[in-house]
Amino acid sequence: MSTLRDNWRVIFLVVAVLLSTLALFSPTIGGQTQGPVADDGGATNLKFGLQLDGGTRIRAPLVGVTAEEVEFEGDSDRVVERQVAAQLDGADAADVIARVGAESNTVEVTIENATTDDLAAALDAAGYAHGEVRDGVTETTRAETVRVLQSKINEAGLSGGTVQQVTTATGEHFILVEVPNRDQSDVVDLVGERGTVQIDIYHPVSQNGTRTYETREAVLTQADFTSIGTAQESQVGSGAFVPVSVRDEPAQEFQSAVVETGLAQNGGTRCTYMEDGGQNTTEGCLLLVVNGEVVNAFGMSDGLADTMRAGEWAGAPSFQLQTRNTSEAQEIAINLRAGALPAKLDLSGEDSGTSSYISPSQGESFKFNSLITGIIAVLAVAGVVFVRYGKPQVALPMIVTGLSEVYILLGFAAAIGYPLDLSVIAGFIAVIGTGVDDLIIIADEVMAEGTVKSRKVFQSRFRRAFWVIGAAAATTIIAMSPLAVLSLGDLQGFAIFTILGVIIGVLVTRPAYGDILRILLTEDR
Repeated sequence: MSTLRDNWRVIFLVVAVLLSTLALFSPTIGGQTQGPVADDGGATNLKFGLQLDGGTRIRAPLVGVTAEEVEFEGDSDRVVERQVAAQLDGADAADVIARVGAESNTVEVTIENATTDDLAAALDAAGYAHGEVRDGVTETTRAETVRVLQSKINEAGLSGGTVQQVTTATGEHFILVEVPNRDQSDVVDLVGERGTVQIDIYHPVSQNGTRTYETREAVLTQADFTSIGTAQESQVGSGAFVPVSVRDEPAQEFQSAVVETGLAQNGGTRCTYMEDGGQNTTEGCLLLVVNGEVVNAFGMSDGLADTMRAGEWAGAPSFQLQTRNTSEAQEIAINLRAGALPAKLDLSGEDSGTSSYISPSQGESFKFNSLITGIIAVLAVAGVVFVRYGKPQVALPMIVTGLSEVYILLGFAAAIGYPLDLSVIAGFIAVIGTGVDDLIIIADEVMAEGTVKSRKVFQSRFRRAFWVIGAAAATTIIAMSPLAVLSLGDLQGFAIFTILGVIIGVLVTRPAYGDILRILLTEDR
């Protein structure tokens, strides 16, 4: 019993290694992923990031300019949006975001090519006093963009994709999108547009005996839909559709609009909007508009028109959004469920917006090179240790405990599902170096005055060495903490695992190495 009590640190190390083995190889263990990963079905529970498995990364700012400290003059935010949009070329109310804040009100414009001067002039023309006008959007808009993009990625079935905000050291804000095992074009197509979906009414009117057409825009928008079904192929003819239900209040307004515009006329309407020359000859149409472009147009059946005129449709407001093919239907369903982006990603590259793609074969190459680098680091450290001491009883435990530290870190990464990338591998290599460095400090301090055979003398020397190691560990943790906390991309993974390695070393492997040395070097063990 006394032997177990005296050597509990070694036992603790063995238990930690066994738990890491369970986390690495047990099919029932593997935490929720903390980043973009691919399920490669390997022999271990380790997850790999884009750099080691391939995929697409997009890093871009949001399009927009913001005015601070805006005086709304008693108007609601919706009125402010309409008034400001009316003063901007090519903008509508959906391109302006007015928010009432606890400290100050803000107005954002999210159309491309809008400048701070444009927004300032629009506010002045609309009669709203304001403070500073700056490039960029608010934190609320960035957070909403992250939520919508993550929802779009999830709805599209892109397993392992993540979206997050990142901030540079100079205070610039970017949205980082990472999706494993997906081509760059697929991801850009999904996240590159705002994803707005609306229904317009295109209908003929008579002016001075001349037949012309008018468009009543946004009679239904994304916020008006309460239930969105899955995209389905049409059972009659070609095309596809998305079944939807409408909220009660907009359903009443939509029903009135189709009756007023003649779309729900007796016998219904036949729409030829999408045919050559059809825009000038068609009967009334419902236009399905996605990202500002008409993707399909359809009329109204006589049965549906009858229920509209009778005022019955709003009691159970549902219909089908018709599309030309299944891919369009899927895109519309995704956009409706996820919602529209409050602002677009600026992928022009002019403001450091970038997108990159790593092929799976290149990721495998990185993975192999990382393994080779780790093996070289281990062999180099082992060689230096054997040359330095020439005693197997000192050098072998040093190498084994140093490697066990990395093994425990791998088990921790597998347990929480943290994706390994090149920065994390660099952290592992740093842990090998700093870990063995601390073990050398212990060995040198213990053997500084020659052979030590007394347990009491050994413990005294070990405590002195451990104080040095503890101070060095505290310094490393303090230095790395900002990198671990701030959203600085790859540096975060490097800092997190360097700090974890230092903590595991101080709490587990360094004390265990001390006990092993005591057992091997002293006589009164």
